[in-house]
Amino acid sequence: MIIRTFKYRVKSNNGWLNHQSRKVNFVWNYCNATQKKVFQESRKHLSFFDLHALTSGVSKELDLYSQTIQQVCKQYSESRIFQKKGYLRFRGKRSLGWVPLNQQSLIHKGNDTFRFSGKCFRVFYSRPIPQDAKIKGSSFSQDSEKNWYLNVCLELADEFSCANEESVGIDLGLKTLATLSNGEKIEAKQIYRKSEQSLGKAQRAHKKRLVTAIHRKIANQRKDFLHKETTKIVNRFKKVFVGDVSSQWLTKTNAAKSVLDAGWGYFRNMLHYKAIARKQVSLDVSERFTTQACSQCGSLGGPKGTAGLGIREWVCKDCLCHHDRDINSAKLILRLGLQTPAGGILAL
Repeated sequence: MIIRTFKYRVKSNNGWLNHQSRKVNFVWNYCNATQKKVFQESRKHLSFFDLHALTSGVSKELDLYSQTIQQVCKQYSESRIFQKKGYLRFRGKRSLGWVPLNQQSLIHKGNDTFRFSGKCFRVFYSRPIPQDAKIKGSSFSQDSEKNWYLNVCLELADEFSCANEESVGIDLGLKTLATLSNGEKIEAKQIYRKSEQSLGKAQRAHKKRLVTAIHRKIANQRKDFLHKETTKIVNRFKKVFVGDVSSQWLTKTNAAKSVLDAGWGYFRNMLHYKAIARKQVSLDVSERFTTQACSQCGSLGGPKGTAGLGIREWVCKDCLCHHDRDINSAKLILRLGLQTPAGGILAL
């Protein structure tokens, strides 16, 4: 069994959700203020059970579902532990709306209708829920354009793997998003670059709503493109190995815009969870020396450093094999993934 989240845009009761989100912020801020005071006085941390005891019995006073209050306390406790901080940030007017639910509080009434806290919510039913699926949790969330979405976590049966037994290595790049070890290349769409001029024009005119809409469109286009390409890959290959290039480090360089526009992190995450759903293999492999080593003989004679970034093709001095830089790297990533995924190029 696997857990997947189906996301639906809400059609009705948006005003009521706005009201509930303000109440959720009030509970979150109360937990945070209490934790901050305790931490400053005694350097102690309040557990979920402590916060739940402090907020019990206020459901009617706040006009907030009791299970929602419990989920807010649970999420606050988990977030504080994960971030390893004494207390967190307060939620204000600029915080996006959020109303958490548990698995018993949401009822699917059929087709595009869900019921929660005595109210029926109609959604854009873009994807049907399987009959054998079980609701394991849910929440309402708001995007930057103030649209509300219902996120339904479902327990589903494992997906059938239709991939063959082939394996592939993938080298990530900027101009070419992904180069496969079989020689295929996926060109980067450069979605942000195409909308950069209209975005800058809207920003200079101080049109905040238009700026938000353009950013949202860019994000949706990028996510749609990455979803389609990653689905094609996991449907074709049983084992997928991706180079572990650090996008976080590259965002501190002059290539930050292009790195963020490429969406390497999204690409890798999509490959991983789609492979897990199909009971396949998807791993990050160290790509150290993959631009310098020859995929035929293993000698280190290729381009290196920032000075060698412009060299896209090279010839090995030992075996005289002609290499495309990206395809050569993808072949080495594949070989390392099949041998020792955690190893380096010296394992050759």
